[in-house]
Amino acid sequence: MSDSSSTADEQLAYYRAVADEYEDHAIDAPGLDELLSAIDSFRPTGDVLELACGSGVWTERLQRSAASVTAVDGAPEMLARARTRLGSSASVRFVEADLFSWHPTRSYDAVFFGFWISHVPEDRFQLFWNLVDDALEPDGRVFFFDDNHRTDVELVEGIHSPIVQRELNDGTAFRVIKIPYEPAELERRLRALDWDISVTGTSGPFYWGAGGR
Repeated sequence: MSDSSSTADEQLAYYRAVADEYEDHAIDAPGLDELLSAIDSFRPTGDVLELACGSGVWTERLQRSAASVTAVDGAPEMLARARTRLGSSASVRFVEADLFSWHPTRSYDAVFFGFWISHVPEDRFQLFWNLVDDALEPDGRVFFFDDNHRTDVELVEGIHSPIVQRELNDGTAFRVIKIPYEPAELERRLRALDWDISVTGTSGPFYWGAGGR
């Protein structure tokens, strides 16, 4: 098993374990209002694919404008919370799957993912965007957001490592991938893969990307 596979497995274990206390670990930093405004402005219509849906916070927003939402996540504990949040919404379908091996069986009008791109291992970056491409209608839209916030105490392998250590409230520690992208750098990388996506930073550590092929 490669190092990135091992860390990705531990990362999934972290998100399974943190599900019930996920909100306790939210980032308190400037720029969140700007990010929320951008998310609300996206308002996708048609059929939407949400990757790494987590506890369903963003799924709930997406289903307000979308005809349907297919929400995928690898952590069953997160999906249980999302199902509780959304209730019996007929427009939302949840799928439990590992995003590093899952492939869409159809295409969508929009692909959305929040706080996920920084957790994709470097050696799987292009493969992940191939997945997005496979899932998107020719004129479909992509919207994503994330942050580049990493605390000094998390940097157990040094500032240049993509690996950080996250702890649960009880002190249990996990290694996860957290790549601190700068918006301009990420936009350049996406354009090199033939994506027409603009990546916009906020007054804090948050950023969002919007566009298409």
